[in-house]
Amino acid sequence: MMTGSQPSIRLTRLMQVAHAAGTRIMAIYDAGFAVEEKADTSPVTEADTAAEAIIVDAIRALEPDANIIAEEAVAGGAVPHVTDEFYLVDPLDGTREFISRNGEFTVNIALVRNGEPVAGVVYAPALSRLYAGEQGAGAVMAVIEPTAGWPASPRFDELACPPLPGSGRRAVASRSHRDEQTERWLAQNNIADTVAAGSSLKFCLLAEGKAHLYPRFGRTMEWDTAAGHAVLAAAGGSVVEADSGMPLHYGKQSRGFDNPAFIASVAKQGI
Repeated sequence: MMTGSQPSIRLTRLMQVAHAAGTRIMAIYDAGFAVEEKADTSPVTEADTAAEAIIVDAIRALEPDANIIAEEAVAGGAVPHVTDEFYLVDPLDGTREFISRNGEFTVNIALVRNGEPVAGVVYAPALSRLYAGEQGAGAVMAVIEPTAGWPASPRFDELACPPLPGSGRRAVASRSHRDEQTERWLAQNNIADTVAAGSSLKFCLLAEGKAHLYPRFGRTMEWDTAAGHAVLAAAGGSVVEADSGMPLHYGKQSRGFDNPAFIASVAKQGI
């Protein structure tokens, strides 16, 4: 685990970047904003583009040669080639939650190496919750306000997935994208209770031990999931393809960076 629950320098810097983006998002959230529609009919706001600019500029300042695949840039036609190591950025995951003002939106930054998310930060600025994880080092959570600046000595609590129980399982499902296939899966897999959540917070609920499974059959993009996946994996969980049971990987450029259906679990080997 992280020494004294303190993340590495690299992960800490990524957390600071996510925090800066979250601060800008909250300024727009509080001031009011217009909603536009992208080519795929999904919504986008000024907060999406402003946060992405902050994140990309900050990563480039830290790592000038970094390969960054960011949602809004890709939507605008700027699609870099996949390399052995690259960043995946979703500046505002859960735009629908942002628009509906329920607070369940996040800033997602992930580092992918050889198709595997090896580090990730998920920041929910409206909830003042920050999650981070790094392969081989563990996962942490901190309460950090978006308006007070980065604290001099933030307190990090370690996260560790609980065992997957044989009965009494709790699942988390999408608040905005729940479908009939998800309902059937929940009915067939010994689920005692279901909680709803938006954005990549679903992965973080598993890492915190507040749920055990997260099935997703609707479409997701790699930048939606990589950061939460990294946090969950660092806490001891896993994300596998629903059909094959193989680990979910990243850099699927031939698919347009979308994911197959998957199951996230507190267990290292799925369900």
